Amino acid sequence: MPIIAFQGRPGAYSDLACRTARPGWTTLPCATFADAIQAVHDGRADEGMLACENSLAGRVPDIHSLLPEAGLHIVGEQFQRVEHCLMAVPGAKLEDIRRIHTHPVALGQIRKLIDELQVSGVAAFDTAGAAEILKSTASREDGVVASELAAELNGLKILRRNVEDAPHNTTRFYIVSRESRWPSPEVAHVMTTLLFRVRNAPGTLYRALGGFAENGVNMTRLESYMLDGSFAATQFLLDVEGHPEQAALRAALAALPQFCDSSSILGVYPTSRARHFAS
Repeated sequence: MPIIAFQGRPGAYSDLACRTARPGWTTLPCATFADAIQAVHDGRADEGMLACENSLAGRVPDIHSLLPEAGLHIVGEQFQRVEHCLMAVPGAKLEDIRRIHTHPVALGQIRKLIDELQVSGVAAFDTAGAAEILKSTASREDGVVASELAAELNGLKILRRNVEDAPHNTTRFYIVSRESRWPSPEVAHVMTTLLFRVRNAPGTLYRALGGFAENGVNMTRLESYMLDGSFAATQFLLDVEGHPEQAALRAALAALPQFCDSSSILGVYPTSRARHFAS
């Protein structure tokens, strides 16, 4: 049976994304993103599910530092709706809860619930990990905010669903593999992710990106980050619609070497169906 690795404990939203994107596959929990990447490298996993950005929290910093050096290929994307559930041990009631445990990011997404219940928010290292701890302590005064899957795996009772403040809370994931799997140029709805480093001179980024605009290529994401702590060496990660073998994107990519010291394609892959519905 194929295996897909993710960062987090069983029942994490990354685990849920794996099960949704690859039904029937075995999911492999890993302590860190680096461990998940290594599991794919070692062959312990066939693919990896790596969170790259969230509609509320923004980009996932670890991925931007790890992905360029990972030596893996992006073969797909997955959008996972973050639907927070307040859970407790069986028998506990809403009025019993005095503390809510969850990941610090999730704490910032349930402020209304904390204010309504007049409880304390307690930061945990992981949403699903907090559910595992509650299972072992069996405290009726403690609740956890995590996924429905985390409640199911740990035998916890859901007291309230969709407790997040914003209904559009969604995380996007890159699906990575040891081998690239470029779809045919004739396939509709293709995304290309590339990495490039512009020369340290005025206007180079403007000119490098201008090639995409001039050729009618839609950019959906642009992220920058330093290289080796240097303020003069900046690398960019770019998501664009289209296939490198299609005329428009081929022309845009052909112009990059004029303004860049280096560039590479991290993946060419079908876009998620969720992206079509969102547009």
